[in-house]
Amino acid sequence: MAKSLLITYVLWSCGGLFGLHHIYLGRDSHALLWMVTFGGFGVGWIREIWQLPKYVQNANIYHNKVKKLRYLQPPMSIVRVIGQIAVGVYFGFIALVSLSSLNGFYIMALPLAITLGVHLVASVGEETSNVKTTMIASFITSPIFYGRPIATVPISIVASITSMQHRHYKTPSHTEDNLSVRLYRLGLAWLAFTMPISYCVLHNTTVTVLYITDTISLILDSVRIFPMLSDLLESAFLLPYHTWKLFTGGIGLSYGYNSEWEKLFASISAIQTERKRLAYEVLGLHEEATLEEINRSYRELVKRWHPDHNRHNLVEAERQFIEIQAAYEVLAKNKQGETY
Repeated sequence: MAKSLLITYVLWSCGGLFGLHHIYLGRDSHALLWMVTFGGFGVGWIREIWQLPKYVQNANIYHNKVKKLRYLQPPMSIVRVIGQIAVGVYFGFIALVSLSSLNGFYIMALPLAITLGVHLVASVGEETSNVKTTMIASFITSPIFYGRPIATVPISIVASITSMQHRHYKTPSHTEDNLSVRLYRLGLAWLAFTMPISYCVLHNTTVTVLYITDTISLILDSVRIFPMLSDLLESAFLLPYHTWKLFTGGIGLSYGYNSEWEKLFASISAIQTERKRLAYEVLGLHEEATLEEINRSYRELVKRWHPDHNRHNLVEAERQFIEIQAAYEVLAKNKQGETY
């Protein structure tokens, strides 16, 4: 039965974050991906507004098209590779939060979780990859970063590159499962993903919050030399908290076990305050400094530490120069905001 573009758009607008339109089009891997990432973290769902006509067309000619292309290798997609890395890190983080207490976690559970995330993205649409080779790459990489939460990043990168190298078109099936069977499979997969993390959030809240706090701090620290990006990430991390306070009239999360989550958002807010303090320290200023004093100190320090004037100590000069630039952006933006 031919798929309708109008129905697809209606489902996309009503339940697109949970993949309803992909279930309608028979794109079950894509639907599951949207179910566990809330529409590709929202970005993928918005991007699809231009992709839906292509999805409908492919759904209507799927079998004939794949039969012609199954012996060819799909073209490489940078968007797919980036998605594989992002979802691999996401699945790895979920595993860290919910399963890290298991024996041999970094050897077995973590690479397996990352492989599932990477392969799920690889299987979106008409193509897929070799899950065995992707899993082997994850298991080989995992011991190198044993015991380090940051292991999710290199394992995801290696697994994604390996998956990309072994991509191929799906083999068309002669029999199609009915909708109830497909929904049953999707439901089981969704439960398998959500049950461990739900248990930890509700019954092991303190450990969960600590893992999330450490991860967020690591991410923000890695981009601290780019104030604009750092501000954007901080705002994104604080958005759920501000939204909750908006709908609850400013109550926040300060009651019951939710007080642990209140500490998480308080720590993110503290990062903003600490970043301003360090910026004043880098520029050698007090916290009451005016915009004119900030500009003057910035010009003097830039002249002193410019790499062209410090050929004899280039590495230190470059480090100082970058810190001065970042500190100035933080304070200048803050002061300019206060004037409006």
